[in-house]
Parts: sequence; C-alpha cells; structure tokens
Amino acid sequence: MSTVPHSAQTAQAIDDPPLFGADLSFHDVTELVSHHTEKKTPTAWFGAFALANAGLLLLVAMIAYLFWNGTGVWGLNNPVGWGYAIVNFVFWVGIGHAGTLISAILFLFRQPWRTAINRSAEAMTIFAVMCALIFPTIHVGRVWVIYWTLPIPNQMEMWPQFKSPLLWDVFAVSVYFMVSATFWYVGMVPDLASLRDRARSLWRRRVLGVLSMGWSGANRHWRNYEKAYLLLAALATPLVLSVHSVVSFDFAVSIVPGWHTTIFPPYFVAGAIFSGFAMVVTLLVISRKVYGLENIITVNHLEKMNIIILLTGTIVGFAYITEFFIAWYSGVPYEQYAFLNRAFGPYAWAYWIMMSCNLLFPQFFWFKKLRRSIPFMFAVSITTNIGMWFERFVITVTSLHRDYLPSSWDYYSPTAVDILTFVGTFGLFFTLFLLFLRFAPMVAMAEVKYVMPQADPHFYEGHGDGRAGADEPEVAPSVSPTS
Repeated sequence: MSTVPHSAQTAQAIDDPPLFGADLSFHDVTELVSHHTEKKTPTAWFGAFALANAGLLLLVAMIAYLFWNGTGVWGLNNPVGWGYAIVNFVFWVGIGHAGTLISAILFLFRQPWRTAINRSAEAMTIFAVMCALIFPTIHVGRVWVIYWTLPIPNQMEMWPQFKSPLLWDVFAVSVYFMVSATFWYVGMVPDLASLRDRARSLWRRRVLGVLSMGWSGANRHWRNYEKAYLLLAALATPLVLSVHSVVSFDFAVSIVPGWHTTIFPPYFVAGAIFSGFAMVVTLLVISRKVYGLENIITVNHLEKMNIIILLTGTIVGFAYITEFFIAWYSGVPYEQYAFLNRAFGPYAWAYWIMMSCNLLFPQFFWFKKLRRSIPFMFAVSITTNIGMWFERFVITVTSLHRDYLPSSWDYYSPTAVDILTFVGTFGLFFTLFLLFLRFAPMVAMAEVKYVMPQADPHFYEGHGDGRAGADEPEVAPSVSPTS
C-alpha cells in the first residue's frame, strides 16, 4: 500500500533499476506468495521446526532451572551485577528495530522498495521483542513480584520508581511491541482476504474470514485501511527512535565510567538499525531461495539494505572512535582507563571482534559487486550480528568488571545456564518465524502490486503484453491490489 501517484512510481521505475523480475503480473505475485501457505507442509519445514522447538524447550528448561535455584546459577559476581541477561536484552531489542523502520519510516518517505521486504521484517520485529522481554523479566530475580513494575497500587502501597530508566524500559518496549504488532496485522488484512477467497477448505475459509474482518476490497474499506495504516506509521516512527534511546538510558544516566555519556542514544539507535537490517538480510537471503521468491525479493532489494548496513555501520564505527576522543578530552582518569581497558585489558579479544565485525567488514559494501553478491552479503550479515552482540557485551561487562576500587575487580565468565538461555531464545525466535512463513503471506502482496509498473492505468498504452492481437486495442487490466 502506497499513496504515491502511479505516474510518479512509473517515472521512478524508469530511472532506477527494476525492483521486480521481468514479466511479473499481479496474478503471478498472488500465486507465488499464496502457494506456500496453501500447499502441503514440506518435510524440510518439519525438520527446521523440530530443531527450533528443541531450542525453545531448552529455553523453557533453563528458565525453570533459574526460577528453582535463583540467579546464583548465572556468572554474576561483584562488581559485575549485569551480565548476559542485559546484554541479550539489548541485543534482541536492537534486532527488532529494522522491521518498524522499513514499514513506518520508509513508508512515510514513499520508498517503494520496502514493499517486498516489510512483512517479513515486521514479523521479525515482533518475535525479536518477545525474545528481548524475557530477559528483564527473569533478571529481576523475584519474578513472582514482577507486577511491582506496573503502576498498580497493592496492599503494601508500593508504586513503581518512575525515576528509574529500568521502568522506562517496561513502558517503552511494551508500547513498541503493541504498536508494531497492530501495524503488522493491519497491513496483512487485504492479503488475508485474498487467501480467504482462495481457500478450498471450510475451516481455512472461516479462520481467514475472521482474521480479514470482512474485507471485501470496497472503496470504503481501502480508504479506512489507508488512513489507519498512515496513522500507525506516524505513531510507530517516533518509537523507532525513542525505544532504543530509552534502553541506552539504562547505561547513560549512571556514573559508571564508560557509560556516563550523552552519545549513547543516537549511537544505540544507529546500532539497532545496523543489526536489525543485518538480521533481515540473513533471513531473506534464505527465505527467498527456499520459497522461490527471487523475482519479488530481488538482489536490488538486498542491495539497498546493504547500503543502509554500510551507512549505519560507518556511524557506529564513528561512535566508537568518538568515545575514545571524549574520554581523552575529558581529562578524567577513570574514563580514560575504562576505554584503554576495553581495548587492551582482559576483554581485548571481545573489543577487537566487535571492531572487526562492525567497522571493518561492512566497508566492503562500498564495492557494488560485493554489495550484490548473495554469499558475501550473507556472510557480512552474520558477522554484523556477532559484532553487535559483542558490542553490548563490551559495553556492559568491561565497564563493570574494573570499577573505582581495584580491590573489587573481578573477571566475569558466563556459566552454561547463561549461554544455553541465550541459545534457547533463538529457538523461540525461529519457532515463531517458521510458523509465520508457513501460515501467513511473507510478502505484502497488495503493497507490491501498488508499486509495480502495471499499477499505472496508462501502463498498457504502448506496452504490448502479447495478449492482444496486432490490430486489437490493448485494454488496461484492473489495478485492484486484491486481483
């Protein structure tokens, strides 16, 4: 769905490389996307789903073990009171940023290339935020009193500490999740109606009929849909910038050397977009191949995402360098030592993995040939997310393990429970993503059709499609996105 005039879209299509494969019709888009939700479930899907479920069961087992024994099973010590739980929370929140940015901000800027990738990116956002919310929940220790974080008076007349950025996280991430989920569902309504009209079994038709909320493609439905979509995009846009800024306040408002800096909000937002786009590339490189959607999710789409990875990776690298300059310029010995300790202390190995993956590897995307190479972009997307995880680890652990008192210095090492809990969240993520691929349209069919050249009512004036005879006038087909 796009409100860009069709003539403007066609003009843009002439200037830029074609977004979609040649000779792709509206019917082809519907068939390519719908077929995978209607066919018999392939054996390979069951194999992947079983593997993801094993990871999910591992997550449940680790959380149960944690609740039974307490947070002592983690590798936390004095002074490292924040470990894998906070690192993984920030990591997953960052992964969840690309979907809303692709859907909301690029929609408001009328970027037609977002239409083929936004549905999968939105689903990834929701599932990543669900993984992220697990960690602050279990990190509170006494999870049975988690309701204290909510503004509900209780018998002890306790209220949340609204001056704490940890409580800001509760509201920021929860609102972000609800708006993103609503945005994702509203965008799917026309496509769910298309699947409903194609359904052959009674139960499938009824389920899709309920989910599509009586959508008939009437003019009134489209008007209300476009208004709702625009309002949700406008509401989601500030959340993209605010959520990870609020997460960065967990660190920035403290007086811990290495955290107490005003660069954290923009730095965290750029890093979140960086890692989020990398995860989208990782998922779509595989999905488009497995589901045969190379003509819809083309190399041109992937190249544009790689350009954004290059841009945000450069911003993140600049932030790394700026942090060292600020520490030196401040003249504060504690700050200076904190950053020297990051680069040359006991965790130097983590710091240089971070620098290599986040600053060095994305710079290869300056070369168009590498930017359009599927194997190379897949490898860089993997190393990017490895590097971004290490960034959160470096920020959290290296700032804590050597504080103001050398007598309390210690070395943090994660336990098997720490590591397996993190691995288990990937099981949850891929379980949900595989269910999405199986039962929902992974490409926004209606939105793709809106930006195809055929959507211009004048497209067939002078564009023979082989269906009309030499002396017969060509009639423009219906441009209804649900056709």
